[in-house]
Amino acid sequence: MRFATWEADGQVRSGVVSTRHDGTAGLHELPARTTVLDLVRAGLPAALEAGTAALAGPAVPVGSVRLLPPLAAPTVRDFVAFEEHVEGMVAPSGEPVAPEWYQAPTFYFTNPYALIGAFDDVAVPPGSRRFDFELEVAVVVGSVDGVAGASLTPAAAREHVFGYTVLNDWSARDLQFREMAVKLGPAKGKDSATTLGPWLVTADELEPYRDDEGFLALDMRVSVNGVEVGQDLLSNMGWPFEELIAYASRGTEVRAGDVLGSGTCGNGGCLAELWGRRGEQTPPPLRPGDVVEMTVEGIGTIRNRVVEGLELPPVRPARPRPRTRKRTA
Repeated sequence: MRFATWEADGQVRSGVVSTRHDGTAGLHELPARTTVLDLVRAGLPAALEAGTAALAGPAVPVGSVRLLPPLAAPTVRDFVAFEEHVEGMVAPSGEPVAPEWYQAPTFYFTNPYALIGAFDDVAVPPGSRRFDFELEVAVVVGSVDGVAGASLTPAAAREHVFGYTVLNDWSARDLQFREMAVKLGPAKGKDSATTLGPWLVTADELEPYRDDEGFLALDMRVSVNGVEVGQDLLSNMGWPFEELIAYASRGTEVRAGDVLGSGTCGNGGCLAELWGRRGEQTPPPLRPGDVVEMTVEGIGTIRNRVVEGLELPPVRPARPRPRTRKRTA
């Protein structure tokens, strides 16, 4: 089943997605202002029951509304789970992938306030001249019998998988690399926008794609202005999603509605990987007017147009370091 959130006539609504006879999608509203996050917190069995009931109601064409992110995620973690992506990112240094990458999944927290819809415009972050995309799939954590997960085993974490959506982790590479040179971040380099969409596909729908090793073998593709620049399989991840959830929950909690990104896929999942391998910025950084389209098999397509961002004054550099130890009179 597929759940979506949309805006129409100034009102935000949530519901279930159906496929119409002509192949287009229809949206069936959930009752009593129920949100997708409400369903995720209720758990997958209850959500499927509510969705089945909603399908009996009338549908509006998906093309007549503005799709929003499928849910209001309380937190967003983004992992770096594709070895091939990491290889491309470190290629300019000539160094191999850090051995620490293989020891455990690594993630950072990104901005839940910056989530945008599947077809929204995305603005270039202030001060950035190397704007980039990242093709990912995100898992959405659900509850089990209304209980959050803490220090989960991978087997238990799999029971907490509610569903999946496409994620584009927009990246200001110049800001990101400056921050990470300080051994912190990324922060403002990843702070401006993250696309989620077009909807949230429940875990049961994607089980037929699971391979013998437990990974979801979904085809992933990204194009810029109609030209394909990247293609990979989700099953090339170093860890399956249940291990990412289990790691995130170690010594703490993951709660229903939390979003965990897979990290960028390989083979052109972002421009920076291609720049690293080719030794030049080909294709060039994104510019206003560029259209980035991502399609993940079994989930759907997101498409965002890059637009001009705000022009803000430059950031003031740090003052000279006085190193004063005592107050002066």
